[in-house]
Amino acid sequence: MTLLSKTLTAFGGILLAHACYSAREHTTLQSLRSAATAALTSSPAAAVSLPVDIIIETIISTFVILLGLVLGTRALRPLEWRVWAGKIEREGEEGFTDGAGAVDKDFMGNPFSVLESRPNFVDIRKQRREFTEWVQKGGTPQGQ
Repeated sequence: MTLLSKTLTAFGGILLAHACYSAREHTTLQSLRSAATAALTSSPAAAVSLPVDIIIETIISTFVILLGLVLGTRALRPLEWRVWAGKIEREGEEGFTDGAGAVDKDFMGNPFSVLESRPNFVDIRKQRREFTEWVQKGGTPQGQ
């Protein structure tokens, strides 16, 4: 995360903590006031909602936190395997570095390397080439 995103996230967290504290204090004061009013009169206490400034502060602080988190995320990776594998083939490990030059911790290399390195992987083109060379040399089928 960059300094800007960390600062925004921290500032939003402080704003959200203040909004939560303000909401708790307002609720406590209203419950004490309604208890005192109920003791003086026999009428039930009316429910009071939070003031608009606390609601606005909560919404703004949530958006500031979200903005800080979004600014701190790294670039998205391709969703399609063919695009992902193509990027690996073209750029190699350098294509998956962050801004500081460190390799992405989630870099897993070529996703198809397991398929390409299997001992029983059949290379059809190589076999076709070998067969063509065998036929051109006058090879005969075995058993005849």
